[in-house]
Amino acid sequence: MPHDLESKVNAVADLIVQSSKTVVFTGAGVSTESGIPDFRSPGGIWSRFDPDDFTIHKFIASRDTRKKQWRILVEEGLFQDVIPNDAHRAIAEMERLGMLDCVITQNIDDLHQRAGNTRHNVFELHGNMRWVRCLNCGGQYPMEEIKALLHGGTEEPACRECRGMLKPDVVFFGEALPADTIDEAVRRARACELMIVVGSSLVVQPAAFIPAYAQEAGASLVIINKGDTPYDRRADIRMHESAGETMHAIVTKVTTALPRRRP
Repeated sequence: MPHDLESKVNAVADLIVQSSKTVVFTGAGVSTESGIPDFRSPGGIWSRFDPDDFTIHKFIASRDTRKKQWRILVEEGLFQDVIPNDAHRAIAEMERLGMLDCVITQNIDDLHQRAGNTRHNVFELHGNMRWVRCLNCGGQYPMEEIKALLHGGTEEPACRECRGMLKPDVVFFGEALPADTIDEAVRRARACELMIVVGSSLVVQPAAFIPAYAQEAGASLVIINKGDTPYDRRADIRMHESAGETMHAIVTKVTTALPRRRP
C-alpha cells in the first residue's frame, strides 16, 4: 500500500476509534462493486430507457407506463443475484464493533441489511427495491412475490387487500423523499462527530446535503469516492479509492486500534 494511502487509512481508523458517534453515508459507488450498474453511467438504465417513464406522475396517470415499468423490472432482472461486497461487510462490522451510529444511504438494493447492518440503523433516502407498496392502503409486499406474479403472466399486479395500485417502494422522479426518513437522517447527521461518505458523488439533491449538515454541526468529514465531489475541498480526509478495498483496510485498522479508544 502506498505510504500516502496507508497514512490516510490509519488516520480514518483513528478518527473512527476516537469518535463517539460515526455516521456512514453511501451512494452508488458502493453498489457498483456488487455488480449493480450506476443508473446514470454509460450502459446504465437511463441510457437505455426514457427517464420520463419513471416519473411518479406518469406512473399514476398511465396504465401503459405501469405495464412497461413492471416489464422492465422482469426483463432487466434488477438486483438479481447480487451480494454484499467488502464495503458493505466492513460497514456492518463497524456496527458489530460498536463503532457506528447509523448508515444513511442513497442506494435501494438492501445490501447493507444483507451484510449485517440492523434495519433500524439503515436510513434509505430513496427507498428499497425489496418491497412493493400499495398507493391506496399502504400495504407492503415482498418484491419476489410480485415478480412471481409478473413471471406468471400478470401485466399489472394489484393489492390483494384493496385492489389498489402497486408501486416499487422506491422514490420516483417528482416524488418527495420519505419525510420521516430524511428528518431522522438529518438529525443523526447533525448529532454525529464523524461523517464518512463512501461511493457518492454528492450531486443528487436533497440527499447530498446530508454531509454538509454534519460538517456545519462540527463533525469531521471523510470522503471515499473515485470521482470528484463538490465537497472535496471541505473534507478533512479525501481518498480517491474504491469503496470495498478501502473500507476493508480501514476497518481492519480499527480492530487493531480499539485498545486505544478513549474512555
